[in-house]
Amino acid sequence: MPEVPLDIPRVWIEFTDPADAEQRFRCDLTWLTSRWTCIYGNGCAGVYAERPDDGCCTLGAHFTDADDVARVRRVARRMPPERWQHRSTGLSTTPRGTRKGEEPLEGWLEREDGELKTRVVDGACVFLNRPGFPGGHGCSLHQWAIEHGEAPHTVKPDVCWQLPTRRSYRTVEMPDETSYLEISIGEFDRRGWGPGGHDLDWYCSGNPEAHVGREPVYRSNEGELRELMGDLAYDELVIRCEAHLAAVKAARATGARKLLPLLVHPATLEAQGEGAVTKKRR
Repeated sequence: MPEVPLDIPRVWIEFTDPADAEQRFRCDLTWLTSRWTCIYGNGCAGVYAERPDDGCCTLGAHFTDADDVARVRRVARRMPPERWQHRSTGLSTTPRGTRKGEEPLEGWLEREDGELKTRVVDGACVFLNRPGFPGGHGCSLHQWAIEHGEAPHTVKPDVCWQLPTRRSYRTVEMPDETSYLEISIGEFDRRGWGPGGHDLDWYCSGNPEAHVGREPVYRSNEGELRELMGDLAYDELVIRCEAHLAAVKAARATGARKLLPLLVHPATLEAQGEGAVTKKRR
């Protein structure tokens, strides 16, 4: 099924952060009320056609800061070999690619353009268990979290648990020479990967095949959004998402279905049989 265009109509809302009056949230209701869900292992084709079992784990994960690294290190040192296929490589201490003055890297780390990321082993992230591994196919960190009753976002690299939701920042300068920090919460589409994002063979956020969740994103990803926004801001977001869904329901009930493409993510509409592609097929 084809992906929807990148430049779709979107409904954005803004509100002041209840925890900090000097910053405002700008949130994409079109994305946050969509029915996207991760379909890894259940239809995900992988970002590269030649590696369909990797999902988006082919390139490894770049770390955001020292806390991000420490979070993963805590679990990496605890996972047994029956749960982590590449544990022996990941816990090796042989110096690799170090320059003068740099500390030797742990086996699950590597540097790319001077930045730390998870090491790529045999074509994919060192934490990715491959098909056929007795401990289970998929992210070993994610599986470990589920097995131990922890939320996956508390053990995985930031970029892994945030995808495909994107948090970005900018300082907004007002005409009266005041300013505030704007925090945007929206869809991490192909463009979020940089120029190379357009070359991915498959990507989920705009693909109707992945818009089959039981709950909208703001509910299914509540834990991640609370981590990104804080509890008070998330609670404010819920109020606005519920109001937006009420407007969608009203549009359907009153026969104003021509408004749906302005209110609902087109990939969700397509998955529900109401999209432009579906109509053309009929």
